[in-house]
Amino acid sequence: MSKNQQYGVVLVTAESEEQARAIASAIVKEKYGACVSITPIHSLYIWENEVHSDPEWQLMIKTNLAYYSQLETRICELHSYDVPEIIALPIQMGLNSYLQWIGESVSPEASH
Repeated sequence: MSKNQQYGVVLVTAESEEQARAIASAIVKEKYGACVSITPIHSLYIWENEVHSDPEWQLMIKTNLAYYSQLETRICELHSYDVPEIIALPIQMGLNSYLQWIGESVSPEASH
């Protein structure tokens, strides 16, 4: 893995399936992520000093973390939450051909 190929998974939650699909579609079309998996989840969290329990949708974005700042900015532009969950986790190991595919697929500059 070269230093400019920092593979990772970025986790994002969305309030609805529609919003999750819209964010995922933009991320893939604009080449910020090679793949986005969308899963229904249930979140318990504290917001404005109160405990909330809500259904949400989680996006798992497979990407090159060298583009994280641009990806984060784009997610914030698309998201309805004041403070969206955006968490990047590095991929320590993975199938070489899969990681290579991520590297070849992620190039946000090429989509504009």
